[in-house]
Amino acid sequence: MKREKQGEMSFLEHLEELRWHIIRSVLAILFFGILAFVYDKIIFDYILIAPKNPDFFTNRMFAHLAELLNSPNLRINDKPFQLININMSGQFQADMWISLIAGLIVAFPFVIWEIWRFISPALHSKERNNSRGAVLAVSGLFFTGVLFGYYLIVPLSIHFLGTYSVSDQIVNQINLSSYFSTIASISLASGLIFELPAVAYFLAKMGVISTSFLKKYRRHAIILILIVAAIITPPDVFSQTLVAIPLYLLYEISILIVAVVQRNKVKAAESGE
Repeated sequence: MKREKQGEMSFLEHLEELRWHIIRSVLAILFFGILAFVYDKIIFDYILIAPKNPDFFTNRMFAHLAELLNSPNLRINDKPFQLININMSGQFQADMWISLIAGLIVAFPFVIWEIWRFISPALHSKERNNSRGAVLAVSGLFFTGVLFGYYLIVPLSIHFLGTYSVSDQIVNQINLSSYFSTIASISLASGLIFELPAVAYFLAKMGVISTSFLKKYRRHAIILILIVAAIITPPDVFSQTLVAIPLYLLYEISILIVAVVQRNKVKAAESGE
């Protein structure tokens, strides 16, 4: 009944409905952003600055691996560097941007839920039932990706970029805006990359991709994954492999998901649904 009611809505009524979903999403982001601004000391001292210090979890794990494998090159961020600020309003701007990004990350499930509330009335009851866990799945993938980026890619990138040198006469003095933007961009990008299975599911539902398509371009995907891993990690095979394997697994999981969607489509067609 709800679907029929939505179908009778005019274009302007749809826009009005969408506007309120967007407003509620923005308000949620601002609410959590304000909370992040209030507790900015915790976010900066214990979350953002932590990956560059030797006692950070990932850095300690790599130090243990270096001792275990007798390979000193595996040590990362064992010499913490000092962050500098060269702009009068630099720290305030960083605080504002990081608070907004933190608000976006925390409010992500609510934003996805609002998107789902907007599109769900247009679905059939069976489609709604089959996609009931979509919000939870999409949110889970996003947070898993953010954590993966924060705990693995961020420390590796900080070590590589922070110690990279073209000349002994040049000293790296890392500006705080550059440092924080690197962490934020990597974490958000990882969260979005981990949405690949969810994207594959919806594209398969729309008939845009198939298992044969994904299998055909598997080699291209592997090359692309290796290139991405090489760019965002230090120049050693171990670090690149640590990043490349989860990304490749996501691709294979996407193939399995698309296969399930295709089988369900065939069963639905055979049963006349």
